[in-house]
Amino acid sequence: MPRFSSACVIALIALSLSTLGHAQAPPSAAGGMLVYFGTYTTGTKSKGVYVSQLDPATGTLTAPQLAAEITSPSFLAVHPTGSFLYAVNEVNTFGGQPGGSVSAFAIDRRTGLLKLLNAQSSQGAGPAHLIVDRDGRNVLVANYGGGSVAVLSLGKDGKLKSASAMVQHTGSSVNPQRQKEPHAHAIVLDPANRFAYVADLGLDKVLVYQFDGRNGLLTLNNPPSANVKPGAGPRHLAIHPTSRFAYVINEINCTITAFNNDSAKGELKEAQTISTLPAGQAMQSSFSGAEIEVHPSGKFLYASNRGHDSIAVFAIDQTTGRLTYVENTPTQGSTPRGFGIDPDGGYLLAGNQRSDSVVVFRIDKQSGKLTPTGSKIDVGAPVSVKFVR
Repeated sequence: MPRFSSACVIALIALSLSTLGHAQAPPSAAGGMLVYFGTYTTGTKSKGVYVSQLDPATGTLTAPQLAAEITSPSFLAVHPTGSFLYAVNEVNTFGGQPGGSVSAFAIDRRTGLLKLLNAQSSQGAGPAHLIVDRDGRNVLVANYGGGSVAVLSLGKDGKLKSASAMVQHTGSSVNPQRQKEPHAHAIVLDPANRFAYVADLGLDKVLVYQFDGRNGLLTLNNPPSANVKPGAGPRHLAIHPTSRFAYVINEINCTITAFNNDSAKGELKEAQTISTLPAGQAMQSSFSGAEIEVHPSGKFLYASNRGHDSIAVFAIDQTTGRLTYVENTPTQGSTPRGFGIDPDGGYLLAGNQRSDSVVVFRIDKQSGKLTPTGSKIDVGAPVSVKFVR
């Protein structure tokens, strides 16, 4: 995990304010939608958040432009109005205190450029994931290094307020290298905005919180969690549009655990665990699971494999939530840490972190299968892919 000093973070935040006015807008794509890419800035090929436009008719991306210069904005989230974007800064100190940070930006819908509004502490080191709640009142963040989750309330101007809630996880699991302490890796909300689900890689648990969006508070649910196989390492998770099912990708052993979800109680019950690798492919130490998303139709599930460098595709049984393997598609690059599916469900954009590229795939809405469109752009160490209509 990258480490930066608070002085470095603050300096780059200030620099972003002075340089954004000189950045070029992405070339216009007729009828296109904006696409933002969160990145790591530890190398020499990325300086922050990048923006492109996707042409839905052709599946073509315009050349990316720097939208905001800032330190390691690895994961992004968009406000439901489409007016603001939020990024974790995956660092370990901020403002002279232990903990990472979250940055808020205003989106220029004409150019795609970002204007920094402010930044706040994430209340834990190494924030790795964040979301904005359904009503646009709060940002919820998971701190991998700190093993904690926090809620940052939002003003009407899109600015972040200081944390209204922070919960520190405790415990460990069976892998002495990866699981000697908690590592909250992702946080998502159900469509009703009532429950927050947190994948903690260090605990082999999905913790469940009751979410009070009006006051920005988290209360541990009863039951408080669901378990995955010891040593699996839950990383990211996705909730089915109906709220009836939840899916967790396990980083360490490249599996997906499917849960039935009681949406009235926030209770998860395991229904299935399935490999993200094709039949006959042995698990290797260089392989690890990364991102997971449900197709907007609710019919298909997608998951990325680093090392194997593929996207696994599954069909979802609409009655049971169980998964049926469809295919593994190579991502045409190295280490697909993150990907995104556009809101209309027509395209999947895979970010290949170690080969510094984003590749566009067309989604067959009948089978769920992926076909490359031929569009590929260069983005340094891409991690997160988010769309704005």
